[in-house]
Amino acid sequence: MRLAAEGLAIGHGRVRVAGGISLSAGPGEVLCLLGPNGSGKTTLFRTLLGLIPALEGEVTLGGDPAGRLSRAEIARRVAFVPQAHLPVFPFPAREVVLMGRSARLGAFAQPGPADREIAAEAMERIGIADLAERDYTRLSGGQRQLVLIARALAQEAPLLVMDEPTASLDFGNQARVLGEIAALAGRNLGVVLSTHDPDHALALGTRVVVLHEGAIAAEGAPGEVLTAELLTRVYGVPVSVETLPGGRRVCVPAIG
Repeated sequence: MRLAAEGLAIGHGRVRVAGGISLSAGPGEVLCLLGPNGSGKTTLFRTLLGLIPALEGEVTLGGDPAGRLSRAEIARRVAFVPQAHLPVFPFPAREVVLMGRSARLGAFAQPGPADREIAAEAMERIGIADLAERDYTRLSGGQRQLVLIARALAQEAPLLVMDEPTASLDFGNQARVLGEIAALAGRNLGVVLSTHDPDHALALGTRVVVLHEGAIAAEGAPGEVLTAELLTRVYGVPVSVETLPGGRRVCVPAIG
């Protein structure tokens, strides 16, 4: 299953946010989207998922135009982890994760034991099995984010789109989620994620797309694209890219 966009222009109503966007992600790939606040990362994701219409261009899922697919069919092909979620009803966390199975059920079908087992396994993999009976509305922002990631895993879609999945997480949980993303790619799933941390792209990404000033500023392999010059220009602060003794490259902002 491959998610692709060609000549995409995105925005809200008549307000154009960015254009000329072409990208692709498929099995075993991790496509990382970088860019400063307001560059259009969330708008791009909402357009890729068919939640808002493209101003120009086309999105395809598995070669089929996304605009011709039903919401249920899209949900069976791609799972979404939003950047933020404001809970309304006090469902137990396990029920929120179980909602990820709805794309696999008929219109009036109820989840069965197998669905509940898949949801429980997803929570276990993310390390939040202890939250299963907790009121979702009373969880911290970081805990809710982990529940949403587990919900996406329970959906069992071959593609995942993740909008800043580590933004609300502490260091340990960031490492856990990044490890799970690497494992997903290792199981031949495709992942598209946005992040504010170039180090995440250097560690995980097979490709990176950098949005800046309404267009793609750079696209390619992270080690080639994420240079000090590019990051300094995009983020407006001096940045250096250093190589650690083990060979891993990291981004370091110049302070002082």
